[in-house]
Amino acid sequence: MKATKILNGNQTIAEAARQIDPDVIAAYPITPSTAIVETIASFRADGLIKGEFVCPESEHSAMSVCIGAASAGGRVMTATSSQGLALMWEMLYIAAGLRLPIVAAIANRALSAPINIHGDHSDTMGARDSGWIQIYSEDCQEAYDNFIQAFRIGEHPDVLTPVLVGLDGFIISHSSEVVQVEDDAAVKKFIGEFKPPYPLLDTSRKFTVGPIDFTDYYFEHKRSQIEGIENSPRVIEEVGKEFGRTFGRKYGFFEEYRTDDAELCIVVMSSAAGTGKDAVDELRAEGKKIGLLKPRVFRPFPYRQIAEALKKMKAVAVLDRSSAPGAFGAPLFTEVRSALYDYEKRPKMVNYVYGLGGRDIKVEHFKEVARKLEKIAATGKVDEMLGYINLRE
Repeated sequence: MKATKILNGNQTIAEAARQIDPDVIAAYPITPSTAIVETIASFRADGLIKGEFVCPESEHSAMSVCIGAASAGGRVMTATSSQGLALMWEMLYIAAGLRLPIVAAIANRALSAPINIHGDHSDTMGARDSGWIQIYSEDCQEAYDNFIQAFRIGEHPDVLTPVLVGLDGFIISHSSEVVQVEDDAAVKKFIGEFKPPYPLLDTSRKFTVGPIDFTDYYFEHKRSQIEGIENSPRVIEEVGKEFGRTFGRKYGFFEEYRTDDAELCIVVMSSAAGTGKDAVDELRAEGKKIGLLKPRVFRPFPYRQIAEALKKMKAVAVLDRSSAPGAFGAPLFTEVRSALYDYEKRPKMVNYVYGLGGRDIKVEHFKEVARKLEKIAATGKVDEMLGYINLRE
């Protein structure tokens, strides 16, 4: 039955996994996602999960097991972080290329070197073009809700694409919040039965999976793969609306916070958006016309919808929790700026990198960004396109 529980982010993912009960769960523990794997293993040992739980020798092997199980026709999931996701790199592309709707929970963590176990988005942003759908969570409730929706999205016959659900390491993975855990039967009904189109265990048909593919058909097969992720926006919207009708919490591509009459806007993903909303409230109390836009879906990037939401602004700051050395700005910034390129009237834009290695971003930092946006809006000039927040230099 439906219950309100105090859970941290890792526990919410494990709780959703228990309710969904995938056919195969293959994962190797790594900080800060270890508790996801430990809790699922405990559920399996206690008989609360019927699916197979596999703990192989590495994350590369974990994704390999997922690919084999999904190819056989199973509903499959994994969980990892940071270097673990990086060790899966080769297999991420194979999972996407084979159109296997594997779901992965990623407790976002900085990539080494130097070694750091705290949260930023360098791991998943490094995988942004691997062909996986990417959904990000602001808090524990969103992590739970996003993870459940991920199965419906990825397994849709028009999509058949793996889905990654991000939750900020330690900030969300280890922080306890009040979470609405839905009724087991209701979650099962919402997820439904997975009907794979070409399971390897179906011996009545002859086909190959992942054969060698030179210049003759590789291009066509990659175009087919792209078709799946291009079909996903409609499905993401439909699933988000149905989730809202079923459980009372509706989801879309992004959330707008106090943007109706805003002239300035801050764009920021994941847990920092919560702090940003507090800053916006305080700035609004001072009479500042500022709002916040929180992207939830990064791949496929909802560029038309985001551009429509931001085109009326005088100045926009995009905050990235990862860097892209040598690029024209960090990942989220380049996407948002490109989305607005074709608009004759568009806001001045600035990019700030924040929180690398888990460094705090506080209300006062958002207020500092707001002051800079006010200056940009007043002068129409961006003196420095890329800056850093809470950095000693």
